[in-house]
Amino acid sequence: MTHDPQLARLGLFDARVPRYTSYPTAPHFGSDIGPPDFSRWIQSIPEGSAVSLYIHVPFCRRLCWFCACRTQGTTSDEPVIAYVETLKAELALLRAHLPRGVQLSRLHWGGGTPTLLSADQMRSLADTVFDVVPLAEDGEFSVEIDPNEIDDARLDALAAAGMNRASIGVQDFDPLIQKAIGREQSYQLTRDVAERIRARGIGSLNADILYGLPFQTGPRISDSVQKLLTLSPDRVALYGYAHVPWMSRRQQMIPSDAMPTPQERLSLFETARQLFLWDGYVEVGIDHFAKPEDGMARALMAGTLRRNFQGYTDDTAPVLIGLGASSISRFPQGFSQNASGTAQHTKAIRAGQFSTHKGHAFAGEDTLRARIIEALMCDFFVSRGELLRDFDVTPARLDALFQRAVAEFGDMVRVTDEGFYIPDRARPLTRMIARVFDAYDSEKAKHSSAV
Repeated sequence: MTHDPQLARLGLFDARVPRYTSYPTAPHFGSDIGPPDFSRWIQSIPEGSAVSLYIHVPFCRRLCWFCACRTQGTTSDEPVIAYVETLKAELALLRAHLPRGVQLSRLHWGGGTPTLLSADQMRSLADTVFDVVPLAEDGEFSVEIDPNEIDDARLDALAAAGMNRASIGVQDFDPLIQKAIGREQSYQLTRDVAERIRARGIGSLNADILYGLPFQTGPRISDSVQKLLTLSPDRVALYGYAHVPWMSRRQQMIPSDAMPTPQERLSLFETARQLFLWDGYVEVGIDHFAKPEDGMARALMAGTLRRNFQGYTDDTAPVLIGLGASSISRFPQGFSQNASGTAQHTKAIRAGQFSTHKGHAFAGEDTLRARIIEALMCDFFVSRGELLRDFDVTPARLDALFQRAVAEFGDMVRVTDEGFYIPDRARPLTRMIARVFDAYDSEKAKHSSAV
């Protein structure tokens, strides 16, 4: 991938666009979706089908400055103990609405820092989850693990509960960069935790690393990536750090004058990308890499790669249920999001109802546009035949949608009898090209921060 001058001309270094982990994106959710909608959508899940479940634990012992997620710091165990009880009550509500025979294709604990739960809390929460909805025989149970907040007792508890995929946040191994972003985590500690995870028979390991961090240079990111490769992760997410101190107050601790330029960010990404490719990883979408034998790489080859709020996934379940404060659920009917604050969320659950406070019900061309955007984000191609087969759309309407992208991006996109393509040289523009198909986009959104 070269530094094509057209990338700058088309706004790659200036525009802020969504990550498109959903369509419409969360900022466009409205308050017209509430607990009755969530309850009805849960009840409409077919008996005996497979769903995904995400459990959000918003607490952290320390708040990393780079993070813009919905988290809250705590030095006490009391809020965590109370929150776990709320999750159990929410699971009981779910049981009351869930049709018979439903199983989990995926279970993911995210945060925040889910590994700040005690070993007993982990066992109890996992038991409650699987009592409500069991993990399918080929199901996947993954947990985000903070190497600074894990010990043997908690790893034993997770392994005994059935965790078969672990995810470790690395960000960067350079001590100067770690200090600048408020996330000090040595390579030795990270390597030790990875070895302890694998020693417990947990065969799949994910890792996250960031580019675009303060003080980051080509040699520094090369060093961090090569250290990460010694851990032999099965999947890697290479995320671009979004510096938005006007939105995330903790990011004001990060020196803005040490940030790489947009052109330098692209170079940092390309440096890391080449290292992963040289080590035999398969490039997945715009920012993931996987070993060829990993399920995500196989899904890419099979055309079944999907996009959700955690990024790319090989999970094809049509329903993703989010539990916990601020969690988002996806149904064939639309999206729903829980109350963001733990107090509001807990109040609703204690009153015997879900905490859904906003969302979006699909209408019009929503599902068509969602599929186009997802296909472009996953495969850089959307099949004309698939869209005509699966959606109520005419060839003329598809051509009109495709031609809007051609009018904006010219020869950086291609339209053929087979469908719509993003060539290799234009892949850095993928999110911008996908935005052309976003009916909820506006001039104001074009200058807002990424989500």
